[in-house]
Amino acid sequence: MMRRPLISGNWKMHFTVPEGLEYALHLRQDLSPYAALVDVLILPPSVMLWEIANALRGSPIKVGAQNAGWEDQGAFTGEISPKMLAGWCEYLLIGHSERRQVFRETDEELNRKVRAAFRHRLKVILAVGETLEEYDAGRTADVITLQMTAGLYQVELQHPVDLSIAYEPVWAIGTGRAATPEYANETMALIRRLLVRNFGEAASAMRVIYGGSVTPANARSLMAQQEIDGALVGGASLKAGDFTQIVKAAAEVTESQRV
Repeated sequence: MMRRPLISGNWKMHFTVPEGLEYALHLRQDLSPYAALVDVLILPPSVMLWEIANALRGSPIKVGAQNAGWEDQGAFTGEISPKMLAGWCEYLLIGHSERRQVFRETDEELNRKVRAAFRHRLKVILAVGETLEEYDAGRTADVITLQMTAGLYQVELQHPVDLSIAYEPVWAIGTGRAATPEYANETMALIRRLLVRNFGEAASAMRVIYGGSVTPANARSLMAQQEIDGALVGGASLKAGDFTQIVKAAAEVTESQRV
């Protein structure tokens, strides 16, 4: 089954609100030509989501949040709930390795976030991946299986396309050392099998995307892999030229596969 690629740009903690708004408008112009073949998503910091969602209204570029809490409201100082995001954002990224590593979020917490997001009809990108230590110890399959099993516990979907999995080997994030396309493809085939175990036939519609030092130089070889349905782009998403090249590569690979 041909799945429509999803290229998402995770801005992390970058840009002021005016800078982010200006950049989003720039991307609107640059990326529109590829929207017929690729789903393009940007994940700005939450303080600028509203401005950017307004600026991109009517454009093919979709907007998502980088994180959210697991309750709808309450005494959670500093948190933003999926209920607050619904209507402004289409997507929510959950479980990025920085949330797991730096902020010590557990699989149980992430599972609660996933379920809260679906309660409010947000589309979810759940990120999974192994650390360098786990990779070197040959534990990749065990780690991914655990993260997927716990993260998707009791998750029920209305539409299969509402869930995407981002595979991001932690040792490849921001290091310039991307996983080889073949290694990424193999691990993502495991993720697909785990999705089938959870969701049966519906899993064939779910996208599994790659994150971890995606650049214009390696985007094409990654996108050409059978199991890779797109990319979660970090550093390269902050430069309009680089991000556009990655989206373009995905569009060209998609077009060539249609023939």
